[in-house]
Amino acid sequence: MLLLRHKLTEVAFRRLKKKVFVQLMAILVMVLFIIRLLFPAVAQRGEAACVPEADGQAQPAAVAASPEAVAASPEPSDDPVPSAVSPQPELRQNPRDHFHPEYPVVPDLDFSFKHRIFSVSSYRDCFPDVQDVHYPAARANGVRPVANRREAETRKSELLYVGNNLYYAIDPAMRSSIPYLIPRASQLLQHIGRRFLDSLAVKQIPLHTIIVTSVLRTEEDVARLRRINGNASEQSCHRFGTTFDISYNRYHTVCPPGEAGRRAVRNDSLKFVLSEVLRDARAEGRCFIKYEVKQGCFHITVR
Repeated sequence: MLLLRHKLTEVAFRRLKKKVFVQLMAILVMVLFIIRLLFPAVAQRGEAACVPEADGQAQPAAVAASPEAVAASPEPSDDPVPSAVSPQPELRQNPRDHFHPEYPVVPDLDFSFKHRIFSVSSYRDCFPDVQDVHYPAARANGVRPVANRREAETRKSELLYVGNNLYYAIDPAMRSSIPYLIPRASQLLQHIGRRFLDSLAVKQIPLHTIIVTSVLRTEEDVARLRRINGNASEQSCHRFGTTFDISYNRYHTVCPPGEAGRRAVRNDSLKFVLSEVLRDARAEGRCFIKYEVKQGCFHITVR
């Protein structure tokens, strides 16, 4: 009987010790938690005291190397050191440094939010410049009309070749003109193409480039075109190398390498963006613009 009482007392004492131990541990955890909240610097110093190594063992974060350790350290070797992780190439600080130097640098654009598409109130009202406005500017700023394409080859000191590039595409079906412009008109065309891409980027629209459908026309081209199209003007501004046409219902899709197919973008949306770019260029006094309904293009003459 005494033995049984002794065992019961021992079991009760052990349970009591376990309960007290749990309570003490809970109190200790609460105290440490309160200290961490009130004094965060103490916890940060404790975490910074040790840093993990590759093998998972903690070592002092900053230990001054003794002169004996420095003297005993092996000299650097030219042999490659095996590593589980392949070395990564060193990247430059500015991502633009990776672009080819011949390519123009893209200006800083704000992609933090999507810009809205506003278009213009009326194409006819925003681009009302008629032939009587275009022709004097083309004749004053352009070159002497070129008789034929053979003569155009000898006039390259006055004209610049405009071909497919990053900012615009020349219509492969263009037959009634040749891709030459005066330097000022070439700069205007590149300016329009670049601003169009910038506007698509900030509006988060898949990139497309404009298509140029008409450029310089020789006297032979004008005569041939008049035989086909009776509405073609004999006094065409395209004869002076100052005028070009940009299609507003066709665009060249910019696709990544190895990817083909048309992206899901309406031509109307691209036309709205292009009209905004041309409206700004005209407002800045860069050019005269006529909205051509039958030809499906913007008729542009540099000022």
